[in-house]
Amino acid sequence: MIGSPTVRGKILSISAPIFFVVSILNPSKVISAQPASRNEVSAKPPAIVIGFVGGFVAHDNPIHSEVQLAAHLRKLYPTGVDVETFESYRGERAFNRIRKILDTNRDGTLTPEEKQNARIILYGHSWGASESIYLARTLEKDGIPVLLTLQVDSVSKFGRDDMTIPANVAQAANFYQPNGFVHGHHDIRAADARRTRIIGNFRFDYATSSLNCAEYPWYDRYVVKPHTQIECDPVVWSQVESLIRTSLLPISPIGTAK
Repeated sequence: MIGSPTVRGKILSISAPIFFVVSILNPSKVISAQPASRNEVSAKPPAIVIGFVGGFVAHDNPIHSEVQLAAHLRKLYPTGVDVETFESYRGERAFNRIRKILDTNRDGTLTPEEKQNARIILYGHSWGASESIYLARTLEKDGIPVLLTLQVDSVSKFGRDDMTIPANVAQAANFYQPNGFVHGHHDIRAADARRTRIIGNFRFDYATSSLNCAEYPWYDRYVVKPHTQIECDPVVWSQVESLIRTSLLPISPIGTAK
């Protein structure tokens, strides 16, 4: 549960029905396979979880918690969920990837139904956290909803706004720490409070913490120490994972009853 060090907010569970497609065969005719048309009911896409690493970190660098979380989620959800990570400057690539996954009839465009079938979760640390909000804003312009955004010590790029959560996002949470010259924002807010629930702004303080982050490069551990500590803090990422898994319901992780 979220409750350390300082908590403001409450987690809400998000649930959604599991959809399926029923194919009807006419036994009096031999039906040959045909490409699906835009007017046909298409299969539902998997839920999509996109993680952004911070700074100039490679998207698959296993030292970083964002990458570790993605790997863990892939093991928990071998089907029904597409989990991918991107560099903090690859928002456009992530956007194109999302559109490709949502295009279930493979006609190169997204129908209103395909857009509304989207179940998207975005998370990240530092520049990666702010990139998740920029991507959510791009998705809003395209009419695509987002289930959840999760920012860990979000740092804006070149003065761009990463504190206002766009109205296409159903829920958002912010984890931050206030120390050092690189630190996150203490307060995110909804562009439209009627459509977006701010789960909370959760403050962590590492001023007296002995958390080491030994596998991280020395310059991260000394130059931006608290900013790195929140990235390698297992308590933070356990809470991030919990929110993601709640939002993925009713999809069950492997090994649990459905």
